[in-house]
Amino acid sequence: MDYFLLKLSHIVSSTILFGTGIGTAFSMFMANRQGNIQGIYTATRNAVLADWLFTTPSGLVQVITGAALVMAGGYDLREDWILWGIGLYVFAGLCWLPVVWLQLKMRDMAKQSMDRGEALPPVYWRMDKWWIVLGCCAFPALVIVFYLMVVKPAEIF
Repeated sequence: MDYFLLKLSHIVSSTILFGTGIGTAFSMFMANRQGNIQGIYTATRNAVLADWLFTTPSGLVQVITGAALVMAGGYDLREDWILWGIGLYVFAGLCWLPVVWLQLKMRDMAKQSMDRGEALPPVYWRMDKWWIVLGCCAFPALVIVFYLMVVKPAEIF
C-alpha cells in the first residue's frame, strides 16, 4: 500500500473513531439527563452497537496504519511526538475498555427497568458517573493525539 493510501486510511479511520465516540457519548449523555428509560435504553443499545461496528474496527485500523506510516515515513519511534501520541492513544484505549463494559451493563439495566416498568437502580447512576469521568479523560487525550499527528512537533516540552 502506498503512503497516500495509508495516510488516507489513517485519517478516515481517525475521523470514524473520533466521530463515533463523540456522537454516541453525546446521545447517551443527553438521554441520561432526560431520564426517559426508553430513550436511555435506545441510546445505550446504540452506543454498544456503534462500538462494535465502528469504534473497534477503526481503533484497530489506527494502530495498523499508524505503525505503517511511521515505518513508511522513516520516522524514529523515539521521537517525542510519536511516544506521546502512542502513550495518549493507549491511555484513551484504557479508558474506553471499562466504558464498553459500563455501557453493556447500563444497557442491560435500562432494558430490565423498561420491561419491568421500574426506575433505574442507583448503581446505574453510579456507573453513569464513571462513564462520564472516563470519557472526560479519554476525549482530551485523543484531541492531543490529533494535534501531535498533524503538527509533529520537534519537542514536546
